[in-house]
Amino acid sequence: MKQLFILTATILFFSFTAPLSAQRNDFIKDYLERFENSRKYLVLVAETMPEEQYEFKASPESLTFAENLMHIGYAMDWHCQSLLGGRESRNWETDTVYKVGKKSKKEMISTIEKTFDETIKLIEQFDPIELDEELDYFGLNRTKRQIFLLLADHITHHRGQMLVYMRLNGIVPPRYVLFQ
Repeated sequence: MKQLFILTATILFFSFTAPLSAQRNDFIKDYLERFENSRKYLVLVAETMPEEQYEFKASPESLTFAENLMHIGYAMDWHCQSLLGGRESRNWETDTVYKVGKKSKKEMISTIEKTFDETIKLIEQFDPIELDEELDYFGLNRTKRQIFLLLADHITHHRGQMLVYMRLNGIVPPRYVLFQ
């Protein structure tokens, strides 16, 4: 009788917790699909803009096309590798990986591809149970799930600026990639 009670309690426990676990795993799976599409579109945008236009900016206080691209990489690295992954943050003032400097278009795209690879690897290994954990985000309490969403928004924001730069230079941007 005691074994029947334990078996029944175990079955009931897992029948309630399994859907929660599946939802968390679905978030990571859905996020990775969206993130990979975001990667494809960003790289396509970067490849479409002629290298001689990489220094274009819409106003004196704006980032250049190249700076927007590398800023996306820096923010991706910081959000995932440092904020979520626990690695010490790069110092923007001394960092050379994400500064445009004398990098060619090809080198910048390669850096972005590598950063996406590293970020995707971290996300694939991310424990979904941690999604509801909170951390300090510029003085605000945010869950790790919210950090993933903030990262996606940040990429979209800067890529949107890059698309405007293309239009301002008479270049038709690549067709939008869905599900990102």
